[in-house]
Amino acid sequence: MNNYTDTKAEGFKDEKAIVTPYNIRELQAKNNITKQLYVTHIGYYPNAKEHYRIRPNGGTENIFIYCNKGRGWIEHGGVRHILNRNQAYIIPKGDPHSYGADKQKPWSIYWIHFKGENAPDFAAITNTVITIDDSDSSRQQDRIQLFEEIYQNLEMGYRPENLEYISYCLMYFFASIKYLHQYREINKVKVDDVIQKSIVFMKNNLEEQITLDDIVEHVKYSKSRFISLFKEKTSYSPIVYYNQLRIQRACAYLQFSELKLKEISFRLGFYDPFHFSRAFQQQMEISPSEYRKRYKDK
Repeated sequence: MNNYTDTKAEGFKDEKAIVTPYNIRELQAKNNITKQLYVTHIGYYPNAKEHYRIRPNGGTENIFIYCNKGRGWIEHGGVRHILNRNQAYIIPKGDPHSYGADKQKPWSIYWIHFKGENAPDFAAITNTVITIDDSDSSRQQDRIQLFEEIYQNLEMGYRPENLEYISYCLMYFFASIKYLHQYREINKVKVDDVIQKSIVFMKNNLEEQITLDDIVEHVKYSKSRFISLFKEKTSYSPIVYYNQLRIQRACAYLQFSELKLKEISFRLGFYDPFHFSRAFQQQMEISPSEYRKRYKDK
């Protein structure tokens, strides 16, 4: 039984969210790097009219909310906090709470659910409204870019390198808030290799039923060498990785669209709804119908 209530309007234009599979969270909790701090849910709700959430028994992860426009509120520890533009709040896991958008000026929020052994390191910015003044030193846009970097890397799949990089970015993201005076310009590194190129190709063709031969042709690489290199870099075969990305896209359709399971199955190139449901459950450990029921418009 759910221990929360969640309501919102039919949807927020340009909203986005990723919920990681439970088996990926288990890997994150064991990996020496990711176990320090890792993402379980992440998203952005713009102009979140009628957004409201209550968890009488608290959440299973720490919850970070950053308001970049409008206004909202958080009730936690018996206190009602107002969150305005450029303010943030972290709710510790297990603490009862509720939050919602202001009726006249609904907030736009970046949010992250996170866990990890190093979460207590950020106790200084937990249970309190954090205000980041508009100034050259605050670098809000750099921080938003860092959020996008976390989101976009997670969107590219769950290979260990991605997850480890995301954990480091997450630590830096929270450090940029805890240590405002020490915050420096982000050092962006762009990698353009055959693996990255193949993943971008997969991501851009999730609804085209591409084959391994299509991927190899795109990257202009020997098939046997490509398979070996891809598995070495990601820990997955190319097609398994491609299927992970398809299920990730399916999650977005289930959460943010009214498409029927049959339509989603057809769009993403599964043989039939049964094949889609079986593949979905293998990754997410719940059925597509249960996922939609649990996360639809959350």
